Amino acid sequence: MLPTTLVDMNILPTGQQYRIESGAYVAVVTEVGAMLRSLTRDGVEVLWTFDEDEAPRVSMARQLVPWPNRIRDGRYTFDGVEYQLPISEPGRNTALHGLGEGVAWRLVSHTADEVVLATTIYPQTGWNAVLEVEIGHAIDDGGVTVTATARNVGTTRAPYGYGVHPYLAADLSTAELTLPFAQELQVDAVRLLPIALTGITAEHDFRGGRVVGDTEFDTALTGADGAWEIQLTTDGRTVAVWADETLPWFQIFTPPTRDALAVEPMTCGPDAFNEGPTHDGLMVLEPGDETTSRWGIRVEPSA
Repeated sequence: MLPTTLVDMNILPTGQQYRIESGAYVAVVTEVGAMLRSLTRDGVEVLWTFDEDEAPRVSMARQLVPWPNRIRDGRYTFDGVEYQLPISEPGRNTALHGLGEGVAWRLVSHTADEVVLATTIYPQTGWNAVLEVEIGHAIDDGGVTVTATARNVGTTRAPYGYGVHPYLAADLSTAELTLPFAQELQVDAVRLLPIALTGITAEHDFRGGRVVGDTEFDTALTGADGAWEIQLTTDGRTVAVWADETLPWFQIFTPPTRDALAVEPMTCGPDAFNEGPTHDGLMVLEPGDETTSRWGIRVEPSA
């Protein structure tokens, strides 16, 4: 007789949990979604996250491939062909955050301080390419480094973007935030879709560092001039999120609970699959092409 529940089968909502560690750092990466579920330094959790027996909420830790953020109406035209993706955000009638949610990734390698997972994105509704995507998480004394590589293993060209959706745990009423970005994407208030790229507004200009307080973010930023780093100081420590030059965009979001901050490196801005102010950031992978992006998190005691 077959077991009737996932608990009976000992299957967790995010599958196998892969632990890696080095020095003061310990991380846990999930089989489902290749997500960074936990990151601790000296036993203290850095992320606003979920337990191993829970499913993630509000896109926590999600790997965003082959596009980050929203595609307007789930519709885009590529190489003269119009595609219609399933609408995954009905309230805004958009296709949100790619095709990787709920997918079990296969294990490539797992050592004490590194785990590498991979998946293949095959043709499906609204998508006509074949991408092999590999996500590696490595731990050392400098924190966690995440390496995301996409290879076009099919016979057709592929539009491509990558992003990731970690949340940092923090009391935003007292947390001090430093951002390096000089430009801000203006969006419509209802659907959060692009209107124009402008200089950063005074409300969202944190280049000098200041307390988040009651500032509201659901905002795409860019203009950091190459590789960048943001810093969030709270509870006697500074958490830094960094990204290489392939990730010039950054989405930041303050949840209503005000006890976390979503910090999302992206290769392109919202709706980059369509013509508009973010379209220049779209990558196109020819058959055989690959691209790699790196980002990471480290934690330092506050001075």
